[in-house]
Amino acid sequence: MCAALRLPIGIDSFEKIRSNGSYYIDKTRFIEELLNDSFEVMLFTRPRRFGKTLMLQTLESFFGIGKEGRQLFEGLYISEKTELCDEWMNNYPVISVSFKDIEGSCFDDAYGMLCSVTARMYMKHSEAFESLSVNERDYYGRIVSEKASERDIKNSLYVLSSALYRYYGKRVIVLIDEYDVPLAKADENGYYDRMLGIVRSIFSQALKGNDTLMFAVVTGCLRVARESIFTGANNFKTNTVYDDKYSGYFGFTREEVGKLLADAGLYGEQERIKRWYDGYRFGNTEIYCPWDVINCVGDLSEDPSRELKNYWKNTSHNSIIRRFVDRSDLFVNEKFESLLNGGYVRTEICDDLTYDVMHSSEENLWTILYMTGYLTMAAEQSREDGVKVLNLVIPNEEIKLIFKETVVKWFRDRIITVDRSSLFKAFREGDAETVSDIVSDLLFDTISYHDYKESYYHAFLTGIFTGAGYAVESNFESGLGRPDIVVKDNPSRTVIIIEVKYTKNARELHAEAEAALEQISARKYTEGFKRLYRNILVYGAAFCGKECLFLTDRDR
Repeated sequence: MCAALRLPIGIDSFEKIRSNGSYYIDKTRFIEELLNDSFEVMLFTRPRRFGKTLMLQTLESFFGIGKEGRQLFEGLYISEKTELCDEWMNNYPVISVSFKDIEGSCFDDAYGMLCSVTARMYMKHSEAFESLSVNERDYYGRIVSEKASERDIKNSLYVLSSALYRYYGKRVIVLIDEYDVPLAKADENGYYDRMLGIVRSIFSQALKGNDTLMFAVVTGCLRVARESIFTGANNFKTNTVYDDKYSGYFGFTREEVGKLLADAGLYGEQERIKRWYDGYRFGNTEIYCPWDVINCVGDLSEDPSRELKNYWKNTSHNSIIRRFVDRSDLFVNEKFESLLNGGYVRTEICDDLTYDVMHSSEENLWTILYMTGYLTMAAEQSREDGVKVLNLVIPNEEIKLIFKETVVKWFRDRIITVDRSSLFKAFREGDAETVSDIVSDLLFDTISYHDYKESYYHAFLTGIFTGAGYAVESNFESGLGRPDIVVKDNPSRTVIIIEVKYTKNARELHAEAEAALEQISARKYTEGFKRLYRNILVYGAAFCGKECLFLTDRDR
């Protein structure tokens, strides 16, 4: 094993990474390609935890006046481009601001966060306000004291760029990270229109016809329709997960991961890490999630025998997926099942969205899952002329686990909201035929996949009775010699005993249900309930996919 690497776990500051000797995968060629491009405003959209913030921090360290770029970039690709460095390195004022923390359950809370972010942005550039007029002094005071009006905030980015231009005599570079977070949170909490008005004005003032602007780089998860925010921005370009240009600069490539694992003495783990954290396709490039890889290498360096785990689930908003589950008008069950079984969903991708309508169609929802990293392009595509239609797949084991732990559970939980009174009545009356029909209908409205066997159906049946006034016990996990599921209706002193069987052949359902009843009888599962309960009903249940058959002892 090689000496332990200093890994930049949780560090997205380029300056910190380079100053403390942390492991850094050189992405600085991005700077050269960016400067060779023709744009005034460039928007990059990538999922969270794919290095957007680090890239903007890198740009700030390279361009920003007062930064120690020569030392920080020593030995990296861009340092070899001497003419480019002489012209650009640390020669321009840079405004760098992140919108990632601008959120709140109501508009006032989110607006307060926006005021705080703006105040810190101004204090970071206090030198530009050394010589102020009375009006400018009052304005600066309102901003830094976080007492700014909405009009002040709308003008804030433009005013700051103008002040820096006046102070340095050079046009300003603007870097904005996670630009769409305030809109996403506003949409979730019901104040979208009001927040949109402010964000649109900030961008319009600073990025449209601003003679003090050199260029701007903006990052986010989703490409929000230009007409919604970037209206009138000159020479505006967008680069998304679909585009091939810049595809290798956000996330780790296969070669980069291979070198990291070799340097860490973990090259033998390459296939396992690939299965868990690879699988994303940005343009034509295969990409690993850098957050996962760095955390995983850190854990394996301490203990190579550790099981790989999910690092991404707590870094993103699973509520995006939940929107699917809560839409009763969308019939996506079979598509989710196909994804969980290694298949794909073929769908049109909508490039431009606005948050207020992004959940209005199934295509928009699939687009969101694609843009936010829950799904990715399949390697093989057949694109239709004039329309962007993609085959989308789950990228890796990590994301598949998120689907298993959240999506499957949410679909199962949705059963609780369904009126189950007729089902409970059939159970109490021993009407096995009606029970079979209703449970089959409920199964049709949920999702399952090949990994689920008896454990899935145990959880499914337990969920049916949960929250309905019954005491439910399931002994599948304990492995005890007791009934699989016991449902107690204590007020009526009725107990329902269910033994569950699973088969891959639908023709065996009746035989399996019979075997379940035989097990109840042979093992005398009813004996322990006879003293306390007047009514004891027993069911043998057999499942095959979404088909089921319930039998009672009277059906034998």
